[in-house]
Amino acid sequence: MRLNYKLWLEEEERLFGDGPCQILELVDQLGSLRQAAAEINMSYSQAWKLIKKLEKRLGFKLLDKKVGGSSGGGSELTVKGRFLTENFSEFRKEAIKCLSELEEKYFDQEFKQKLKK
Repeated sequence: MRLNYKLWLEEEERLFGDGPCQILELVDQLGSLRQAAAEINMSYSQAWKLIKKLEKRLGFKLLDKKVGGSSGGGSELTVKGRFLTENFSEFRKEAIKCLSELEEKYFDQEFKQKLKK
């Protein structure tokens, strides 16, 4: 038996969570939405639609695109995109730590043994 959970921000509906955060972190690392999408087996068009939908719902740009050329194009996080991504990522790390501690407190070995009796 194990605790399971998902975390996301919402405003009337789900707004931002692990999936969008992951793709933005990958864009930040790789400098490209196309490469980030490929990394998680998502088509570029699907990733682009996701980013556009998020930007519309959030009310601000997440990515700045660099047009291709001899050096190639790419994408980078906007200041607000980086702020959102970094804060959500840090919150998620801390929440996971707290939830793990609570799981151990309430569903430890003694709890599991009592269920088996």
